[in-house]
Amino acid sequence: MTESESEAQKPRPPVLELDQSASAAAYEPASSAEQGEGGRAGRFWSVRRVPAGLLALVVLGASALTLYDVAAVRADRPAMQWRRALAHDLDTWRPDEVGVLAVSAAAVLIGIWLIVLAVTPGLRALLPMRRDHPHVRAALEREAAAFALRDRAMEVSGVQSVRVRVGRSRARVRAMSHFRELDDVRADLDSALGVGLKDLGLAAPLALTVHVVRPSARKR
Repeated sequence: MTESESEAQKPRPPVLELDQSASAAAYEPASSAEQGEGGRAGRFWSVRRVPAGLLALVVLGASALTLYDVAAVRADRPAMQWRRALAHDLDTWRPDEVGVLAVSAAAVLIGIWLIVLAVTPGLRALLPMRRDHPHVRAALEREAAAFALRDRAMEVSGVQSVRVRVGRSRARVRAMSHFRELDDVRADLDSALGVGLKDLGLAAPLALTVHVVRPSARKR
C-alpha cells in the first residue's frame, strides 16, 4: 500500500458547518464539560431604587399626615380639612361616577406596574455569562458585546462598514461591502461572528442575523 493510499484511508475530522438559512444562524451553547460546574447563570435582578424610593416616600408622607391628624383629633382639635372633605366625598360619591372610575383605574395600573417590577429581574442591558465557578457571577453589557462583534466583523475582507445590534436573544449585523461577492462576504462574516459569539462566554446562546449590502451610489 502506497503512502497516498494510506493517507486517504485515514479518518478525517468532521467539518463544522453553520446551520443557517438566508443569512441567519443559531449557535448552540457550550457543553456541560465546557461550562464548568459553576451552576446555572440566571439574569441579574435590579434593585429598583427609584420606584422603591418613590413608593416609600408616598407611604411615609401619607402615614405621617394621617397619624398627625388622628393625634390632633384625640387632643380635642378639629380634624384637618382634607380629611373632612374626603369623608364627605366618600359619603356622596357613587361607584359609577367618572372620577371614581378614573381613580380606580389609575390605582389598578399602578398596582400592576409595581407587581411587574417585583416579579421581573430587569437589567435588560446585561447578558449573563457562563458560571465556571460557583461563587462568581459575571455579565456582559450588550453594548460591549456589540463592540466586540463589530471588531470581529471589520477584520473580514471586503467589509467597509458594519453596524451591530445585540438584543437579549439575537445579534443583528448589517455590513456594507465595497468589493468581493456578497455571498462570500456573508459566509466569512457568519464564520467570524460565530466564533466571536462563542468567545463572549455567554450563558445563553445568541442567534445571529447577517445582512450584507453594497454602498449606494451618490447622486450628483
